[in-house]
Amino acid sequence: MNVKITYEEKVRFRAEARGHQIVCDQPTSNKGEDTGMTPPEFLLVSLGTCAGYYAVEYLKTRNLPTDGLEVNVEAAKASAPARLGEFHITVHTPELDQRHRDGVLRAVKACLVHNTLAHPPQIAIEIDSPVAA
Repeated sequence: MNVKITYEEKVRFRAEARGHQIVCDQPTSNKGEDTGMTPPEFLLVSLGTCAGYYAVEYLKTRNLPTDGLEVNVEAAKASAPARLGEFHITVHTPELDQRHRDGVLRAVKACLVHNTLAHPPQIAIEIDSPVAA
């Protein structure tokens, strides 16, 4: 996987992956123009859409209804260091018996993004720029 992030202006960035583009910005209260979601909001979107994907796949493979499926993700900030310290995912499904409710829960817990956050990856950071003389 690869995503290219390009700085545009002020605090706005454009992200590109596989020919798709999105804008990331900050609210006006944080020196932005509010033209896109913030990085933490994108993280919540990533977690929620991944959870939704796994829930839908579970339901579809069992010929269960998917109409009205909705995912809500909330997060709470933590400090020292600044981060999102707590996530809460709610998956709203059509009416299901307990067996399938449990199945959807197992499926959502198998989500790639959920597992990435639950088992933090190693993150390498490097600076690629010419050294000033």
